[in-house]
Amino acid sequence: MSAANPLRGEAELRVGASVHVLRPSFAALVAAEAELGPLFALVERAADGRLALGELALLFWHCVGDRPEALTREAVGEAVVAQGLAAVTPALRVLLGQILQGQ
Repeated sequence: MSAANPLRGEAELRVGASVHVLRPSFAALVAAEAELGPLFALVERAADGRLALGELALLFWHCVGDRPEALTREAVGEAVVAQGLAAVTPALRVLLGQILQGQ
């Protein structure tokens, strides 16, 4: 069961049999930005349809709240591929909305 709260900018991501809460905390977004570059540029690439699969998976990876030790970046990326972009786009929209609008 997930405890994602969309009003707080949270979303869900299924990885295997588990559902994880994607929580765009300050620490998570700073870590993502350190690897991906400025978040505003990330949002612009997403709006232009130029967000790379690796960028999407990395943003999700950094935003997994209460990340279990056994969860890997590769597993998050494989989950995105397994579900397809259409299935994970709603979670991406929630995270991007939180980045742009805040709480």
